[in-house]
Amino acid sequence: MSKILLHALATCMCALLLACTAPATNGGAAPRAPATSAAPPMSGPLPANRVREAPTIDYACKEDRDCTIKNVGNCCGAMPACVSKDSPVDPAAVQSQCAKDGRMGACGFRQISACSCNAGKCEASGDPLRGPVLPQEGEGR
Repeated sequence: MSKILLHALATCMCALLLACTAPATNGGAAPRAPATSAAPPMSGPLPANRVREAPTIDYACKEDRDCTIKNVGNCCGAMPACVSKDSPVDPAAVQSQCAKDGRMGACGFRQISACSCNAGKCEASGDPLRGPVLPQEGEGR
């Protein structure tokens, strides 16, 4: 029985040695291209981007307290405006529509300090159009 055990042990050792050897080479020749199979079929087109419809802004009022400052949005980002206090706004929808149409906006906005009702329409009062603040000549950059 010991001969059988020695023979089985020798067989296992040979199998282990063969498993650890380097793969056969092709003698330095260029590697063979693997067999190619047909490319997998392409998927269908991507679904169209969904663009939310921007709500219609309501500027109507009867008196000053009907007006409030809300971010109505524009192609550049935030855009505060005096609108009817009940008016729906959706700045993200405005930016989505701008992206869809490939439009850009002039950045900067009027600093609004108050709203008033003038001839049935909410209007802003405040500083003139404000853009990015740039350093003045002589200031550090």
